[in-house]
Amino acid sequence: MAIEKVREYFKSLGLEDRILEPAEPTPTVELAARSLGTEPERIAKSLAFSLKCGSVIIIVAAGDVKIDNAAFKSAFGEKARMLSAEETLLKTGHPVGGVCPFALNEGVKVYLDESLKRFDTVYPAAGNNQSGIKLSPDELCRLSGAEGYVAVTKPANA
Repeated sequence: MAIEKVREYFKSLGLEDRILEPAEPTPTVELAARSLGTEPERIAKSLAFSLKCGSVIIIVAAGDVKIDNAAFKSAFGEKARMLSAEETLLKTGHPVGGVCPFALNEGVKVYLDESLKRFDTVYPAAGNNQSGIKLSPDELCRLSGAEGYVAVTKPANA
């Protein structure tokens, strides 16, 4: 189970007690915010994409933004193509609703969207659809092994 991989990863760092497992599910931004007791924009959603070269990347973005296709193409040189639910589990090691930037399958690269920088803390998932972890953006960057920040989103209502 993916949450076990994430739990082991954080245990190796002495941080396993930081994983939150609320009684209510967290598969969407709105449900995660309610279950974790925070604002929807602080939910750090992890979106899985496939690149033409066959690489898989995760973009972690604030809960109140969506992918800006033009910005994605500018950053990665091609159109955004999200993975299907089946591809997501197979290629990242995490199921949809629990995709997170930790304990990923080998070769998956993580990028953080600039939208996260406006918060002192954010809540990414922790490997299943009933988990999260409260981190600063700097901690998220370090603990996820992110390649860095990209600007590939726009407001969800745009």
